[in-house]
Amino acid sequence: MPHDHKGGSSDHRLRFGQIAVRMGFITGQQLKDAISEQIDDDLAGRAHRFLGNILLEKQWINLEQVDIILDEIFKEEMKIKGIL
Repeated sequence: MPHDHKGGSSDHRLRFGQIAVRMGFITGQQLKDAISEQIDDDLAGRAHRFLGNILLEKQWINLEQVDIILDEIFKEEMKIKGIL
């Protein structure tokens, strides 16, 4: 995905998922399942996958929803920085 950055923190992962739930794109259980899958991959030494990629692979969200979520994260960061 073009918007994801390798340096993303777990904070971004949680915010991505929390926003997806808040917007009604996924359920809380789907978020828990996707995070669990991401952690399992990491612990098993498999390539790291971003939460958005996992949700897309499971067809729980679409690319338009990913863009909406990433835009919301960007807006929140700009508000924190006092830019918006």
